Amino acid sequence: MRYLPHTSKIRHEMFREIGINNIDQLFVDIPKGSLLKDNIKISNHKSEIEVESILKDISNKNLSVSSASNFIGAGAYYHHIPAAVDHIIQRSEFLTSYTPYQPEISQGTLQYLFEFQTQICLLTGMEVSNASMYDGASACAEAVLMAQRINKRKKVVYSGLLHPHYIETSKTYTKYSGAESIFLPLNINSESERFNDFIDEDTCCVIVQNPDFLGNINNLNDLSQQCEKYGVLLIVVVTEILSLGVLNSPGSMGADIVVGEGQSIGNPLSFGGPYLGFFSTRKKFVRQMPGRIVGQTIDVNGNRGFVLTLSTREQHIRRDKATSNICTNSGLCSLAFTIHMSLLGEEGLKKISKLNHIKAVNLSRKIKDIKGVSLINKNFFNEFTVSLSKPAVSVVDKLVSKNILAGVPLARFYSDRDDLKNYLIIAVTEMINDDQMEAFIDALRGELQ
Repeated sequence: MRYLPHTSKIRHEMFREIGINNIDQLFVDIPKGSLLKDNIKISNHKSEIEVESILKDISNKNLSVSSASNFIGAGAYYHHIPAAVDHIIQRSEFLTSYTPYQPEISQGTLQYLFEFQTQICLLTGMEVSNASMYDGASACAEAVLMAQRINKRKKVVYSGLLHPHYIETSKTYTKYSGAESIFLPLNINSESERFNDFIDEDTCCVIVQNPDFLGNINNLNDLSQQCEKYGVLLIVVVTEILSLGVLNSPGSMGADIVVGEGQSIGNPLSFGGPYLGFFSTRKKFVRQMPGRIVGQTIDVNGNRGFVLTLSTREQHIRRDKATSNICTNSGLCSLAFTIHMSLLGEEGLKKISKLNHIKAVNLSRKIKDIKGVSLINKNFFNEFTVSLSKPAVSVVDKLVSKNILAGVPLARFYSDRDDLKNYLIIAVTEMINDDQMEAFIDALRGELQ
């Protein structure tokens, strides 16, 4: 079959239909500095070998995380992935499997999804989990919609310490849901947020993150009791799922819905995706969960088997009965997660989680001794925030030239707040060794003095 691109006439008909004049107007929301200004310089009549060479030269401009000291976190983390994970997910039994539209004949796919759900329940301390979501941000947004379905209330309260991307995604999802959203401000110096001022009989849900966006670890028991008093659902977001290897689970602190990002286990950074969101809740809310749920059963011969227990999405049931329009779960990513978790086991997860925390503590102790650096956190897992004597963006840009990815400046998320320009979020994982830490300390000290 020949490839038949759209004609100029067809394109202009589409432009008129969506109200634009040219194709450039489709890209107005992309920052100008991120748009390619120069021609890629791939002329006609290039051979495949020549095109491959040109594209390889372009890709070499990227700074590889494996060749740099990576202290970037803020929702996506650089962790070690055993070689066995990639080997197993490429087995033909997994690689050729597809969405189980006829689930009973997809026993292998259903089994690993069942195992994934079990692992998520054990990690989050919840009773049920679905078979995964697209990513943590969309899982958070779906949790808000689910809360609205459960208690039929409109007021939604967002913590100021929730990841900004999760907030923005939730705004998009709930734009037409009737939600009356309250966004608490990001307050660096406040030890606790004043949720009690907004929790009453009209409140639908409260969304918090733990560890929060700045890396702080929070005790949610008092907040969950206040929510329970008024019938408010508590949604807890976890962007660094590895933290659940050592921290109290959200379920043990009274969470009603626990969502987040599972990228840290089994999945590489990959320039931002694909990742996998997880979604867990209490059993009594199971029929309001989005996506699909795999269950375990016994066949007529008494053999263990797996079935698609719930699939409340538009592709399987009438649209007006669907709890979500999510098209699928992140199958391959959740498989990688499940394999990595199985390889680690309970003790392995605790060990690597403790290692992350110890390394982060070691770096924080050294970094706060640098003149011009102040540590913001009183407690944290593997990520903390510092205040610098210079704008964090300029410091990060300077350290890139030394093969050090120094962290994430808050200014990248809050460009409208001048008071946050000097703050930097730093993550430390098991991939950072002592020499890299020392190099980072020396480079930061030299930049600030």
